[in-house]
Formats: sequence, C-alpha cells, structure tokens
Amino acid sequence: MCVTAVESRPAGLLGASKSPSRRPFGARVKGFVALTKPRIIELLLITTVPVMFLARQGVPDLGLVVLTCVGGYLSAGGANALNMYIDRDIDALMDRTSQRPLVTGMVSPRECLAFGISLAVVSTLLFGLTVNWLSAWLSLGALLFYVVVYTMILKRRTAQNIVWGGIAGCMPVLIGWSAVKDSLSWAPVILFLVIFFWTPPHYWPLSMKVKDDYARVGVPMLPVVASNKVVARQIVLYSWVMVGVSLLLTPLGYTGWFYTAVALVSGGWWLWEAHALQNRAKAEVTGAKLKEMRLFHWSITYVSLLFVAIAVDPFLR
Repeated sequence: MCVTAVESRPAGLLGASKSPSRRPFGARVKGFVALTKPRIIELLLITTVPVMFLARQGVPDLGLVVLTCVGGYLSAGGANALNMYIDRDIDALMDRTSQRPLVTGMVSPRECLAFGISLAVVSTLLFGLTVNWLSAWLSLGALLFYVVVYTMILKRRTAQNIVWGGIAGCMPVLIGWSAVKDSLSWAPVILFLVIFFWTPPHYWPLSMKVKDDYARVGVPMLPVVASNKVVARQIVLYSWVMVGVSLLLTPLGYTGWFYTAVALVSGGWWLWEAHALQNRAKAEVTGAKLKEMRLFHWSITYVSLLFVAIAVDPFLR
C-alpha cells in the first residue's frame, strides 16, 4: 500500500507574518528547542541511564552518564528536527502538529535542515571522542534509521510503519550499555526487544485517538486502515510478548527479585488495561468511552517503572 500526502498549503509559512530572522530572539530559541521534541527525548533518556547502572552493576561514572545523555539528546534532537523538515507538508494539515516551528514560520525549512544535520554531526563526534565509537555508530545508526527508514520510507507507505520504525527508539538501551562496556551482550538485546514490542501498543492507542488527522494526510497508521477491534487485538498480542520478554532478564542472571516484582506487577496492570481496551472495542464502543488514552498514558508510566527498577535492582541483590 503506497499513500503520498499532497501539500495543499505552503509549509513553514502558516501563521507567519514576518520572516523567521525577524522573530523575537527568545521565541526563536524556543522554536529550535521545539524542533528536538524534548518530551520524547525525556523518554529516550529514561531507557538509557538505567541500563548504564545495570551494565556497571552499580553507579556508573557520572561524567560518562552526562556525556551519554548530552550525546543522546543531540542525536535524537537532530533526528527529530530532520523528521519535522521531511514531514512539514503533512504537519501543516494535522491539528496536533499545527503549532510546530516550521508550520508557524518560527523556523525556516533551510534552518531546520541545517540544524538537524549539525546536531547529527556534533552528536556523533561527541560520542566517538568522549564515550566510545561503538556508541557513536549506534547513535548515528538510530538517527539514520528514524529519518530514512521510518520517516522517508515506511511512514507514508505501510500500516507497519510504527512497528519497524520503532527500532530507532530501541537503540538507546544498546547505547547506554555500550557506553559503559564498549561492547554488547544479551541484557541490552533483551531490553531492545522489550522496547520493540512496547512501541506499537504504546503508540497505537494515541493513533486511535487522532486517526482522523492521519487519515486526512494519507498516513496509513493501523487505526486508519483497520477497525478498532483489529487494532485492539494487535495491542493485546504485542503486550503479551512484551511482558514475556521483560521477564527474561532474571532467569539469565542479569536482575534479581526487585526487578522481577516490578515487571510482574506493572506488566500485569498493562495486560489488564490492554484487555479492557479490547473488550470495549469488541463491544463497538467509540468516542470518549473507548478510553484508548488510558493505555497510552499507562504505557509511559510502565516503561518508567520498569527502567527505574533496572537501575535500582543492582543495589538490592
């Protein structure tokens, strides 16, 4: 299935009465910060730092943590800026993205492109010169995967976009581990898979909420091309696999009782919410009563609890 959105109004100029260079300095700074999508990056860092504690089996070097976080922010920020540059046509037509800096004209497309490329280069060099080159290549790989594979190839062509495109969001766990060990092992691979199976049931409930936006611009997110029943069934399937994979760390000897307890309780609550959403979808509940955002909000809490447990567990073994 191939769908291409058509730009129906000039992107980067909507709502702009002045050129970006004549905008107030403070507002311009905020615009460039907004290009990095700070709230999304917070979630990426939540999955990076705890893995460093797990790799060290204690407190990692704090300078290394800071450098890894700064490098991770710059890399993810560059990827997000380039994503906004590529998607500026559809961002101008979607309600939830109508205030992004390129749409309002606070930042010009050329500035956004230069900004994103600069962050990509700086982040890669920062990782390579101050952390290690394995982390640098993993970071650059995540950026290129998000920009090229997800944004340019998958997003507008297939309902599986978020499944495979979500691989970029799995990379921080590998980066966190490699920053400490300068190598990889089964522990970060397992956590990579946790995030891989977490991403679709995390994002699909939000897509269910805003599917009209995606439909308007021709982006075939699963809720756009499938019924709520089908989407909910997929959410439940991915959720069971995610919880099952999350429990592999303990029998392999990487974690102890504390992480296991948190994974069981938080995972159990996730499955409860996922099945509740499926039951409402089966009953053909629509609108606000579908309560799809309950699972979306819980998904953020779940991943935060799980990775905090990963950081705390080494101190309780």
